[in-house]
Amino acid sequence: MADLPEDNALRARMQKLRITEEDLEESFIRGSGAGGQKINKTSSTVVLRHIPSGIEVRCQKERSQSQNRLVARQELCDRLETAFQAAKLEIQNDREKKRRQTRDRPRGLKRRFVAGKRHRAGIKEGRGKVGGEE
Repeated sequence: MADLPEDNALRARMQKLRITEEDLEESFIRGSGAGGQKINKTSSTVVLRHIPSGIEVRCQKERSQSQNRLVARQELCDRLETAFQAAKLEIQNDREKKRRQTRDRPRGLKRRFVAGKRHRAGIKEGRGKVGGEE
């Protein structure tokens, strides 16, 4: 990664996300789409795969292979940050749901439940016994 431009900001971001170069599998392929002979002859498209997470990034935004390497790493960092935030949010939502489920109900709500049960019991009591034994 020593030959990448703007190396320091990207390196700091990758370090923060705990991404090492050993975790990355990098390959170069020929691009596709418009571009003619230049696209057909050069392998400027970068395919970057983060082995621990399995996230794969394909970058063909620039004509330069080194610029595509930089952009691919930045995009990988973006995707990993998004994945981490989603996991963090899911944990927080589970914690909140558990808290809501286990908290005490308000007194007024309890009174309404009990009043509803008593009302229903009165209706059932008025029906008489089941079976014909009287």
